[in-house]
Amino acid sequence: MSLTSFLQNRDVKQRFRQEFVMPEMVETRQILAPPLSNRYALIGTAFDYLLRFYLKWLNPDAVTWRWIAEHVLDALRSKGSPTENDQWTIEVLLPAADGNSYVSLTEKAQWIIEQAKADYAEYLSLGQITDRLIESSLRLAQLDPIYRAGVVDKNLGNVSKEDVDDLRQLISLVEPRLFKASRFCLLNPTFGEASRLVGGADADLVIDDAIIDIKTTKYLRLERDYFNQLMGYFVLHEIAGVDGLIPKPAITHVGIYFSRFGYLHLIDVRSVIRPATFDGFVKWFIARAKQVYAA
Repeated sequence: MSLTSFLQNRDVKQRFRQEFVMPEMVETRQILAPPLSNRYALIGTAFDYLLRFYLKWLNPDAVTWRWIAEHVLDALRSKGSPTENDQWTIEVLLPAADGNSYVSLTEKAQWIIEQAKADYAEYLSLGQITDRLIESSLRLAQLDPIYRAGVVDKNLGNVSKEDVDDLRQLISLVEPRLFKASRFCLLNPTFGEASRLVGGADADLVIDDAIIDIKTTKYLRLERDYFNQLMGYFVLHEIAGVDGLIPKPAITHVGIYFSRFGYLHLIDVRSVIRPATFDGFVKWFIARAKQVYAA
């Protein structure tokens, strides 16, 4: 279970549609960074990592949470811990970096994370986005599906120059003014007991009063599923706030950063929430999540 899968339940979709009227998005722009391959999911996850690296450099006081990739290594070391989807992955052998020998999945994951931490530390010190940092973002993204879906990427550890070039064009579009925090910046935050209520939920970013999701898609449009995800994060925040952050910050906006367009679309939550029914919706959400997760 996770927030994403919880939101796929038919009755949950229907209730979200009834409670939150999705605002129209009228923005029209030309794509600035067209995809260079069909590895859409990999590039999307890798850019999530790379953008968060950049935002930590831009906002040195940003609060960070552990990478999903680190949870993969924890689970592999514990030999039998569940993934987010309550499945587990059989240990496999993968080609080593020298191409002439094999290493275990655990050894490969450990190498990826250690290398990524070294590249990340160097970046925070020097402020230069190197190809090595981008490659580490891609390798971390290859680990994420092990945790989220119990799937091992057959190319784990290998990266394509095409993908490095794609990520470089995406990061070059980021405007610092859109992400420079005036109060706080939270990278990959979770929502305490509320995240556990749905079996796992981590937002991409919280900057000042906005919860922001990153979408690396070639389409500039607000999908209903995107909107439901944003409002799901908002509800989780209203239930329990952000892990480790006291007092609970006031969230007034949710938004999507469309990375291939360099565009941040923000929605004022006051324009979509019905005060007369929202408290009742939150109570229903909690009860329904407990029912689904218990099953």
